[in-house]
Amino acid sequence: MTDWIEVCALDEVPAGGARRLHAGGTVIALIRPDSERVYALEDRCPHKGGPLSEGLVAGDRVACPLHGQCVELATGAVIAPDEGRVRSFGLRVDAGRIWLRRADLAAAPQPAPACAHGA
Repeated sequence: MTDWIEVCALDEVPAGGARRLHAGGTVIALIRPDSERVYALEDRCPHKGGPLSEGLVAGDRVACPLHGQCVELATGAVIAPDEGRVRSFGLRVDAGRIWLRRADLAAAPQPAPACAHGA
């Protein structure tokens, strides 16, 4: 079994933007701040759960589209004075393809089952 899972082509993630995908039971934002780099973060702001894949990418950060909370792409750390952390995933690019580290996906917490009666 390989240590990496191929998820998409690098050119499927726009430079200066993001792409959302489902892997290992988790929704992941592939965020590409420029043509050279790409990062993988859980697609959920720790403040209100906003989709980071829809946020504004600026430099080495992404801003949550709901409240503007900024997250560092390389570490998943929320920028002070806010607090928190977004789960990040090991990623590599090989021959124009993006690969995620299998162990990181396996260790990701699984979503809670939806309540059938609405809570």
